[in-house]
Amino acid sequence: MKVTRQPKNPGPAAWAKILPEVARHPTLEDDRHVDFLIIGGGFAGLTAARRISELEPTATVSVVEAFRLAEGPAGRNSGFMIDLPHDLASDDYGGQAARDHQSIRHNRAAISYAADMVATLGLPQDCFQKIGKINAAATDRGIAHNQGYLEHLTHLNEPFEILDDRQMHELTGITFYKQGLFTPGAVMLQPAQYIQSLGAAIVSNRVSIYENSPVTDLDKVGGKWRAETAKGAILAPTVILATNGLAQAFGFYKSRVVHIYTYASMTRALSADEVQRLGGASNWGFTPADPLGTTVRRISGIGGDRIVIRNRATYEPRLSPSERRLRGVYAQHDASFDARFPMLKGVEMEHRWGGHLALTLNGVAGFGQLEDGLYSACLQNGLGTVKGTLHGMAIAEMCLKHPSTIVDELLAEPAPKRLPPEPISEVAATIRLKLGERAAGWEL
Repeated sequence: MKVTRQPKNPGPAAWAKILPEVARHPTLEDDRHVDFLIIGGGFAGLTAARRISELEPTATVSVVEAFRLAEGPAGRNSGFMIDLPHDLASDDYGGQAARDHQSIRHNRAAISYAADMVATLGLPQDCFQKIGKINAAATDRGIAHNQGYLEHLTHLNEPFEILDDRQMHELTGITFYKQGLFTPGAVMLQPAQYIQSLGAAIVSNRVSIYENSPVTDLDKVGGKWRAETAKGAILAPTVILATNGLAQAFGFYKSRVVHIYTYASMTRALSADEVQRLGGASNWGFTPADPLGTTVRRISGIGGDRIVIRNRATYEPRLSPSERRLRGVYAQHDASFDARFPMLKGVEMEHRWGGHLALTLNGVAGFGQLEDGLYSACLQNGLGTVKGTLHGMAIAEMCLKHPSTIVDELLAEPAPKRLPPEPISEVAATIRLKLGERAAGWEL
C-alpha cells in the first residue's frame, strides 16, 4: 500500500529548539530484517519498543520515524500527561462514569509505566514532573464549567482542591483568573526532552531507531511485511503502526478521523527582572475551564523561564493549515498573552508552531490487529502523551500474547464511528469549533 501523504507541521518544534543539540539517530539507508517494525517514533512507538524489549529481550526491534524524534506531534503538544477524564468534546471534560473509571485506571497505568521508565532508564527528572494541573477559570461561565467538573469528580470519588482568586494570584503572579480547580495526579512533561531521552535510552544492539525515514510503501511479501523508505527497507513478520491520525495515510480508518490542528506560542527566555516582575511559582500548567479556552504553562530550567500559550483549533482534513489561518491564530495568542501578563508587555514570542491531532466521533482509539501481523496503536483523541504511552504498552503486550486486562478492555470498545461525508464533516467541525471558541469568550 502506498503511503498517500505526510502532514505539514507549521513552525519549529519549540520544545526541542530550547534544548541542547542531541546526537542524531541514523537515516535508514539499507535493507534490514527484524522481528518487530514500529512505524512512528512518538509516545506510542517508543513505549511499544521498550515494552517489547522487556517482555522478549532477544527480539530485534526497529523504529522508523518520519522526522527527527520530538519534531513531529510528540514534541508539539503542551506536555500535559493527564490521569483524569479529559474529553475534549464535552463542556467540562467529564463523560460517563463507568467509562471514566476505566479511563482513569488506564491513564494511571500509563503514567506509572512512564514514571518507571524515567527511573529505570535514567531519564532526566525535570522532563517528568508530577505536580498536578489546574483547570483555570477567568469568568463566571468558566467557574460554572469547573462546578460541573468537580461534581463529576466527586461522583467518581477523585480528589481535588478549589483555589480562589488570591491563591491563583500567589501561584501565577497574575490577576486574570477568578478560580482554579487543582487535581494532583497529572504530570507536566518537557515532551521533547522526554522523547529524545527515551529514544537514546532504549537503543541497543537489538533496538534501533531511524530518523528522517518516512515509510513510502508497506506491503506483504512472502508472509512478512516490507516497509520501504526513500533509501532502504525493513522486512518484519510483525509491524505496529504508531502514527496516530496518519494511520489513514496507510489506508486504515478511512472516513473515521477528524483531523484537528492545535497551535502554540512560546516566549523567549525571561530576564531576571521580568521573572521578578511576574512573581509566582516557576512551574505550573493550566488547562482552561472551558475546553476551547486557552492552555497556559510556565516553565523553567533548561531553556530558561518561559511562558507557553496554546489556543485555537482548526479542522484540517488536507493536513496543511494556510498561512492566512496561522496569522490569525498567532494574533490570538498575542492577545491572550497580553490579557494575562500585562507586566510582561513587550516580551516577544520566540517560537510559534502547530501540530496535528486525531479525534474520532465516539472518542474511541484505533487499537488492535488490522491484518495478519499488522497492528495499530493510533487515534489518541487529543491525549497523545498518556494514551500514546498506554497504547504502546498494550499493543506490545497484544503482539506477544502477554496477559493484559487493559488489552482486553481496549479490544472490547466499539470501532471508531464513521464521519458524515465531505463537505458536511468540514462544515460541521468548523462551525462547532468557531461557536465553541466564541462561547469561551474571555477564557480564550
